[in-house]
Amino acid sequence: MALNSLAESNFLAQAEEANGVPQGERYLSCHLVPSMTVLLPIAHLTEVLTIPIQQVTPIPMMNPWVMGVHNWRGEVLWMIDLGHLLGLTPWYQQSNNVSSHNALVIRNHDGSGGGEGELKLGLVVSQVQDIEVVATEAMRASTPSSVASPELAPYFKGYTIVGQGDLQGCLDPEAIFSMIAK
Repeated sequence: MALNSLAESNFLAQAEEANGVPQGERYLSCHLVPSMTVLLPIAHLTEVLTIPIQQVTPIPMMNPWVMGVHNWRGEVLWMIDLGHLLGLTPWYQQSNNVSSHNALVIRNHDGSGGGEGELKLGLVVSQVQDIEVVATEAMRASTPSSVASPELAPYFKGYTIVGQGDLQGCLDPEAIFSMIAK
């Protein structure tokens, strides 16, 4: 599944507005093992990939949450185990036996600059769920400890309440890029 340009997104937003679809910021909902569902702003998302495990080349002497690199459209894409980065169960310790990874290709800019200086990462998640629209006023700024521990809080830019009172944290892609750069 590929997510294309801002122009296409704006066209969809105008069509939805005309059809009475709720307005707000769009997020991709994804699941991390063992039991965390997080939101990622679509504005930072380039593409969702399914990558066979053997297409990720391990790199020795890296942080344990760096799975390796993948050749993505002729570019080197660093593959990050998002769950492990956030302190959850690493993919290699999960009980499910998978032959491929679900990866979210994110970028640190809005994509309008043509790519010079733009960084991209592949965030490996357990499962990609839905695109959700969250009203701006429904997003709360501080992240409570029930969503993320104090160690994880810097990776979140807020949270929202979904369904029957469930809390979902909204990841801050810029914080993830900052952590990776260290």
